[in-house]
Amino acid sequence: MRVLPLSLALSGAAPTSPCADGETVCDLTWDVTGNRRLAEWSDVLIGTPLAILGLLLLGLVLRWLLHRLVDRLAQRAERGVLPERAESPVAARRKQRAATMAGLLKSIITFIVVAIIGTMVLSEVGVDIAPIIASAGILGIALGFGAQSLVKDFLAGIFIFIEDQYGVGDVIDLGEANGTVEVVTLRMTRLRDINGTVWYVPNGEILRVGNKSQNWSRAVVDVGVGYGEDLSRVQRVLREVAHDLWEDDEFNGVIIEEPEVTGVEMLAADSVTVRVMVKTAPLEQWAVARALRQRIKARFDHEGIEIPFAQRVVWHREDRRHLSEDQADRREPTAAAQGAAGAGSDREG
Repeated sequence: MRVLPLSLALSGAAPTSPCADGETVCDLTWDVTGNRRLAEWSDVLIGTPLAILGLLLLGLVLRWLLHRLVDRLAQRAERGVLPERAESPVAARRKQRAATMAGLLKSIITFIVVAIIGTMVLSEVGVDIAPIIASAGILGIALGFGAQSLVKDFLAGIFIFIEDQYGVGDVIDLGEANGTVEVVTLRMTRLRDINGTVWYVPNGEILRVGNKSQNWSRAVVDVGVGYGEDLSRVQRVLREVAHDLWEDDEFNGVIIEEPEVTGVEMLAADSVTVRVMVKTAPLEQWAVARALRQRIKARFDHEGIEIPFAQRVVWHREDRRHLSEDQADRREPTAAAQGAAGAGSDREG
């Protein structure tokens, strides 16, 4: 039951509440004090700030709960279905992918929560949110038609994250752009090639991706030997060199499996090519290939195995049918000159 203020009770006038429907703080202040001005300002000074504070607290709690849920899902994705060694490349890659997906989902959740809570706060301060909602719908339609490339980039970026096509630190081939990935966003991918050039590639323009460092890599070394060499001996020497590299403590954890000598790969014009393949950790294939080539060169020199090099034979010919007898005599080389020319031809050969 509402208690009337003393002045109103003595005058017998019917009280008129200055509060609108739903203004709880204003009604409470009017019931207690009976002061119209204080009741009108109480909702502005107390009710609206309390409502805004409550909305902000609600948004923070909701965001925290959703982020905790995403973290739990990410931890479950890191463990996977089958147990694996914690230091294995597959486990490390799965952990990196789970962290990337968790960051993406958290960003999306934060954006949605901020948008909803921000709209409710504007409504509390008296802003008509109907035009805002209508404008948001119109803006969405405009973006759908006028910014199709931007929408395409964002959709492609989402699938890059979901399918784990590549991540920061991977070495990839995008066609014209090749290099190490530095930044991956929903809109574009930034990578730096071996010359230091930075490439910015919109995700919607990526038609195919070659990832050279996902899970594991392989060093492929082709060695050319002369046709006169014993190929069985050559392959035995290559296996010994590769096995020594496999057992070297310097490459412990870098080379994943025992190297393999696959045999004769190609019969070229001046050499026989024998291939050696080494399975390595991601991004280690180039260092392993360089070390293997250096050891093969030193071992071949010790074993006397020929590594052929390009040779060139130069022929000096002259048509004498159109020369006069005097011109022919002047052009006739001496015996010493012929001998020197022959020696020079042999050296060039």
